[in-house]
Amino acid sequence: MKFRGKMNEIMCIRQFTHIVSTIARLAKTCVMRISHDRVFFIISETENIGTSPALWAEIDQSHFFHEFNMEGVSSENNEIFLELQPDRLAKTLNSLKSAQSARSLKMKLTKKHSPCLTFEIELPSLSIHSRLVVHDVPVSLIPRRLWHLYEEPEMPRFQASVYLPPLKQLRHVVERMKNLSSHLSLQANRKGDLSLNVNTDTVSVSTYFKHLSMPVWDDTPANMDVDGEESDFQSATVDIKKFALFLQGDQINPTKVICNIVTGRMVHLFLLHEDVSLQYFLPAMAA
Repeated sequence: MKFRGKMNEIMCIRQFTHIVSTIARLAKTCVMRISHDRVFFIISETENIGTSPALWAEIDQSHFFHEFNMEGVSSENNEIFLELQPDRLAKTLNSLKSAQSARSLKMKLTKKHSPCLTFEIELPSLSIHSRLVVHDVPVSLIPRRLWHLYEEPEMPRFQASVYLPPLKQLRHVVERMKNLSSHLSLQANRKGDLSLNVNTDTVSVSTYFKHLSMPVWDDTPANMDVDGEESDFQSATVDIKKFALFLQGDQINPTKVICNIVTGRMVHLFLLHEDVSLQYFLPAMAA
C-alpha cells in the first residue's frame, strides 16, 4: 500500500485543517478511508460498531490536492483504511493556524517503528530557504475483512427537512440552552418552521425560526414520509452537547446545512461546502 498527497493552495490547507479540527471535537478515534478520487473520515459510535456511522465526511481529492498518488490493498480493492486519533492529527496541523502563508502540506503513509501518516509542512523563512516541519501521526491499518463496517450510510427516511439558519446564530442560542438542560428537542414541519426547546422541572425555553428554506429532494417519495399535515411538527430529542459540537462546524464556512428529522429516532445533519460534505447522525434519546 502506498499513499502520498500534497496541497499547495493555502485556502485548501486551511479548509482541510478546519475539517480535521471539527472531526477531532466529535470523537477520540476515526477512520480515514482513501480512494483514488475521495478521502473520507468516518466516526462510528463505540457501542454501535458495525451499524451506520455517526459521522461520514468526504472530500474531493482533486479539489484539495495538487499531487495525489495511492495504491490500495490490491487492484480489485484499491483503497486504504486507517484508524487514527483525529485530535493528534489536529494538533499536528495547529502550526498552520499561525502560518498564514504555508507553502505546502505533504502527507504520506510511512512505516517507522509502526505505520504512520507523516506530515511535511513547508513554512516560509526569513532566509532564502524554507522551513520544513515534520510530524508523524501513528495509524492502524484496518484489514480488508473489516471494511464492511465502514460503508457509506443510507439516507434515513425522514418526516421533515429544512435548511438551518447560520450556524453561528444557532450556536449562540444552543450554548445558552446547554446551561439549562442536557437534552434538546428539535422540531420542524414541512412549511419551513423550526424550533429548539429545552424543558426542565423549573424552566421551559424555546427559540423559533420561521419560513426557512427547504431542500428539494429528487427521490422525496423514497426518503421523505409525507403523511399528515404540512404544519404538523416532527420532533426528536438529542444530546445537546453533541449538537453543540456539530455547530462548531461553522468554521468550515458551509454554504448549506440541512436538518432532517426522523421522528422520535434521529436528527440527520448535512453540512455542505463546495467539494466537502459532512453527514452527522444524532440518535434520539428519552427526554
